[in-house]
Amino acid sequence: MVITEFLERNARLYGSDIALVEINPSEERDAAVTWRDYSLIESARPDAPYRREMSWKDFERRANRFANLLLSRGLGRGAKVGILLMNCLEWLPLYFGILKAGCVAVPMNFRYSSDEIEYCLDLADVEVLVFGPEFVSRIDPIVDKLGDVKLMFFVGRDVPAYAEDCCRLVEFCSSSAPPVALTEDDDAAIYFSSGTTGFPKAILHKHRSLLGSCLTEQNHHGQTRDDVFLCIPPLYHTGAKMHWFGSLVSASKAVLLRGVKPEWILRAVTEEKCTIVWLLVPWCQDLLEAIESGRIDLNHYMLDQWRLMHIGAQPVPQSMIHRWLKIFPHHQYDTNYGLSESIGPGCVHLGVENVDKVGAIGKPGYQWQARIVDEQGNDVKSGEVGELIVHGPGVMVCYYKNPEATAEVLKDGWLYTGDMARTDEDGFIYLVDRKKDVIISGGENLYPVQIEDFLRHNPKIHDVAVIGLPDPRLGEIAAAIIEVAEGETCTEDEINRFCSDLPRYKRPRKVIFDRIPRNPTGKIEKPVLREKYCGARLVEEQTTH
Repeated sequence: MVITEFLERNARLYGSDIALVEINPSEERDAAVTWRDYSLIESARPDAPYRREMSWKDFERRANRFANLLLSRGLGRGAKVGILLMNCLEWLPLYFGILKAGCVAVPMNFRYSSDEIEYCLDLADVEVLVFGPEFVSRIDPIVDKLGDVKLMFFVGRDVPAYAEDCCRLVEFCSSSAPPVALTEDDDAAIYFSSGTTGFPKAILHKHRSLLGSCLTEQNHHGQTRDDVFLCIPPLYHTGAKMHWFGSLVSASKAVLLRGVKPEWILRAVTEEKCTIVWLLVPWCQDLLEAIESGRIDLNHYMLDQWRLMHIGAQPVPQSMIHRWLKIFPHHQYDTNYGLSESIGPGCVHLGVENVDKVGAIGKPGYQWQARIVDEQGNDVKSGEVGELIVHGPGVMVCYYKNPEATAEVLKDGWLYTGDMARTDEDGFIYLVDRKKDVIISGGENLYPVQIEDFLRHNPKIHDVAVIGLPDPRLGEIAAAIIEVAEGETCTEDEINRFCSDLPRYKRPRKVIFDRIPRNPTGKIEKPVLREKYCGARLVEEQTTH
């Protein structure tokens, strides 16, 4: 079985039911991008945000038409098709159209610069690029360098001269299912790593991975046709799409919200009757601060149907979840751990029944195995720190065209995650830190996540990141970069006094007040901070000496 069969089933059995809703609170209606023959139902309220919706039948028709467009241009099994779009109603039908044609979908980060776009298109051997108006200024400078890209399809108005009008072209394509037989062993998608160690790596997955992700997500969160999933993170990332797979399996509605303001989130939950919301840590923090400060009055919203809030993509502060459950005691809470190399979330899973274990990432997810090993690949004892490795149906085929990097992380079918972890006496797994982020100070291993979790208990701190700075005597020292909460003031002395409860060797030896940069999936961009502060420090030391 392949995941396109779920879409075909939903269109057949529940064709008139709503599959997807797009809400853009900041966009004017006349500026919207639409397929010309979509049947759109917009809110009648004059003050409502821009809103579009699409049925399962229309979803299936759009996917089929795009698949047939690709086939009509000579694209076939294995051809790579890039998607460079913001979250929108067109995104998922295009993705499924690519799969239905037997091609390989290549979703791309909407924050990529021109150089990164060029690099990734070349790395993944992309032959067709589908892009939107937000990216014209980044495509223009490199369009003459994209020799391997045979076709460029544009989704929007004012089509560039070097591209074709995708919305017009699909009107002339059949809405019948294309005559392409797919198997679980066919290549399905290439995703890109976060690029925290330079330019991204291309991660190849088969259809088996996508199917496994569907089954894992639905098993973990029990979606039914009555659920409504609010999806905010970018669809190019495995996390957002693979959580949406639960909606696909259950034939339930999902809402794509293009905005992260707390008011927009709560309004979407209220008006669309959302039951499941996946948040990233920064958005959860913003919601909590808005509610606790009184800026948001929950009495203005209808939230009783909201049953599950879950978080992933980065370590989750235990104190933050306790704050959340104090405000929303009826909520189920869950966290899912995963990597793009393991087709996104779920290879390790806390489970809504284990709220007493908040702080852990959980146990191996549905269909998955996990171990914690030392440098020789031997299992460590409970409580000891080692590298987390996982095995299951979503492990990548390889880093595309990079056998050396593949060999470093794939060993005997096990994926070496690069995350340091430990287990407790009940077998629950706790992340300690990224292997490459460990700070070795005077011979002691410092795990920044542990220090960050401690500092987040300070109510004056909105966000924090701990990195290592070079030190001539200790090798490295821990530096805490602190983003102060809105309306608060804080000094280095206050932070030092607050840290007096930490063991001396774990206390930050330098405190810096600055904004904490995070990527679209909510992960702290520590390479940005290292470049900013480690580089400056090295220059200072070289000048001094």
